Amino acid sequence: MGNEHTRVGEIWYFALPVPYNTSSKPIEIKGVAVEHIPSGIRVLEYGAYDLNDTEGLPLLAKEGESYTPEFAKLKNYVKHPVKVAAGKESNVFYLAKMEITAPPKDTVRECRFAYEQGGRAYTQTLDCELDLKVSEQGSQGS
Repeated sequence: MGNEHTRVGEIWYFALPVPYNTSSKPIEIKGVAVEHIPSGIRVLEYGAYDLNDTEGLPLLAKEGESYTPEFAKLKNYVKHPVKVAAGKESNVFYLAKMEITAPPKDTVRECRFAYEQGGRAYTQTLDCELDLKVSEQGSQGS
């Protein structure tokens, strides 16, 4: 996923894979992170939002666009563990709020989830990828 017409200074929201608990025991997600952040992109913060509040999963959204949910007005679950029942998909998804600081040198990739199950801590890294390219006019500031 990506966008080839971004500009330096823009803020983008990138949805991480929706957690799905394939095990037979519930899990509690304690935190998330994008593992590979290339130069030119800075993660400002992570958020966790209910899919019902955003009317579905906004895979990639630019701040200020009419289709972008107003995340600042929604309940953010990122500070609390998110419980996912056994064999179920989470109702809560995570996203990274990112700023383009310079033309990115590479893709954003590898999403890590930290969770607990049965009192034990685990981490799992899932494939995810985002390619943001600054257009020629975007890099010149016009």
